[in-house]
Amino acid sequence: MKKTLLFLLFVVSFANAQADKTKINQILDAWHKAAAEVKYDAYFSVLNSDAIYIGTDATENWTKKEFAIWAKPFFDKGTTWNFRALERHIFFDKSGKIAWFDELLDTQMKICRGSGVLVKVGNEWKIQHYVLSMTIPNDEVNAVTKIKAPIEDALIAKLQKK
Repeated sequence: MKKTLLFLLFVVSFANAQADKTKINQILDAWHKAAAEVKYDAYFSVLNSDAIYIGTDATENWTKKEFAIWAKPFFDKGTTWNFRALERHIFFDKSGKIAWFDELLDTQMKICRGSGVLVKVGNEWKIQHYVLSMTIPNDEVNAVTKIKAPIEDALIAKLQKK
């Protein structure tokens, strides 16, 4: 009897995780699509109220409000971004209320990597933390470092003084 009950709990838990994984994939795809289709409200409604968005530039570490203010002119002009997932992996904590993911994206910057954390608020998944980064082929790291050095050396010096 105990084994049967444990097996049933496992099956239900697995089914719930699969349903949540499907839902999260749909949410993330719709989120990226909302940006591409210049739908400001739809895009920002997916972010939790105290979400953090970290962009590709070292200075881009924003609260939801800061990111929304930064992005508004792009949405107003219709010059947003278009990210499409090429690959995505989703994981859950034991409670089933926290999920994290990583994704490879086809973007105007070529392949980028997104990663983030979602939290379940009631029955709804919200993005709590998102990080966007550009990928750099290993053989090109030295060339990219030379390009970044003048800008980021100044930023490193500034941050070290804090």
